[in-house]
Amino acid sequence: MERLKKVSLREKFVSFNELWQPKTVALVDDFAVKLVKIEGEFVWHRHADADEIFFVIAGGIRMQYRSDGEEYEEAFGPGELLRVPRGVEHLPVALPGTELVLFERADLVNTGDVENERRSAPISAKT
Repeated sequence: MERLKKVSLREKFVSFNELWQPKTVALVDDFAVKLVKIEGEFVWHRHADADEIFFVIAGGIRMQYRSDGEEYEEAFGPGELLRVPRGVEHLPVALPGTELVLFERADLVNTGDVENERRSAPISAKT
């Protein structure tokens, strides 16, 4: 039997400084729990076949999104989460010091359909 091991979010967040580079801290079936530090504006993108959940630990985020030809925005902070449904084009904009927990498919690429310098490689959920 695999030994159960807790994860300290605070210890994990302190262990890295890179922005916009998610770190996988747990796998649940084909899904990953990822930690990420973000600041400023990301990039407009979408995930055609996957939902995402953004859960704010510290800081705050404005999620801009487009639907039916119009742009909308939802702001949220510590202790709040937002689900971005598959196919919805979105743009995260974060306050300095923002820390998030992401719940998403393990093979999801952070920039979705956009290739740029912030793109991180997906992981296999079978590791």
